[in-house]
Amino acid sequence: MNAWLLATAVLLTLGMPPCVWAAGRGSAVERLAGLNLATTVVTVVLLLTAQGFDRSSFADLGLVLAVLGPAGTLVFARFLGGRSIEAPDTRRPHGKA
Repeated sequence: MNAWLLATAVLLTLGMPPCVWAAGRGSAVERLAGLNLATTVVTVVLLLTAQGFDRSSFADLGLVLAVLGPAGTLVFARFLGGRSIEAPDTRRPHGKA
């Protein structure tokens, strides 16, 4: 049973290069999608590795990553996304009509 879990983790690891490629190149939306997918893949690989090697520390890492992954996405969207996400500023300067 452990061999199947480890084989699945190795096969899932093959899904990381497209995630890294998308996170490294492309538009902001593609980079965000690559980051989200990479977080999901790494979380699943860590949980499967924890089951395969019977190590709870890998499971702890996977669960912490699953909790912190959405926070990383929000930071990426806020600071690296720029002002194109927000509505344009329509305020007028004082004294001008």
